[in-house]
Amino acid sequence: MEYSFPHYLLSKQSVDDRALNKDVLNALKANLPSQPIRVIEVGAGIGTMLRRLLRWDVIQRAEYVLVDEMAENIEYASAWIPQFASEAGLGVERSRENLIRVFDEAHDVHIRLERGDVFDFIQKNNEPADLLIAHAFLDLLPMPESLPKLFSLTKSLAWLTVNFDGVTSLEPTIDAALDEKIERLYHQTMDTRPTGGDSQSGRHLFGHLRSAGAEILAAGASDWVVHSVNGKYLADEEYFLYFILHFFEESLTGHAELDAKAFAGWLAKRRGQIERSELVYIAHQMDFLVRS
Repeated sequence: MEYSFPHYLLSKQSVDDRALNKDVLNALKANLPSQPIRVIEVGAGIGTMLRRLLRWDVIQRAEYVLVDEMAENIEYASAWIPQFASEAGLGVERSRENLIRVFDEAHDVHIRLERGDVFDFIQKNNEPADLLIAHAFLDLLPMPESLPKLFSLTKSLAWLTVNFDGVTSLEPTIDAALDEKIERLYHQTMDTRPTGGDSQSGRHLFGHLRSAGAEILAAGASDWVVHSVNGKYLADEEYFLYFILHFFEESLTGHAELDAKAFAGWLAKRRGQIERSELVYIAHQMDFLVRS
């Protein structure tokens, strides 16, 4: 199988749609200032959150800045955003390669694509946003020292979504002891990344946010739950599951505490479960809406 990170981001749209905590989302809607607003999304990927907020009519008139360090993501977003906007019946104008406007009678959103490291972007950003979005991103950063820097990007609101919180479940069981060991070692790789990260980011954010002077307006679980329905996975979620196993393989291949043959056999059995639409995947995560 060919593994493409933009394809993974596409494939998890339906997973994230279900996962996002609706109470926290409603709090976001209730606290947004009158539009037009300025939005900055860090770790924005290919623009799936922008598409979601347009589809759910959360934003109507806005300047929306997408920041991502992966050139592949920004390149994909540059082509995909006009595509999904046109398919949704929105008008599209492009003034430069990184500047796109999508609009209709009810919407007018000016989009800017910024390729670069988030902390470099923070250094050069001159205008804080009304809303900062960090989706499935904070658990990749060094904490708590990153929060004050990130909060410099917003005048007030930050919507911090899908922060991993220490629970990965793959069912059915293959070998209880081996399953537990693989999951434990996988979580350890999150805690020991050179660039930062925390496998219990969600629960720790309560304290980190308060220490950074942020008021938590709403918080709740945003668990990924993927299973087959009527013998098949929804949308493109089969690819999503294969990519999750790819993360396991990349993170743990060659690990000193893991028998290589046993791990290869485990991966093969898990992939077989996907092929038969048997695998159930659950990951526990947390969403927050805060006022900085």
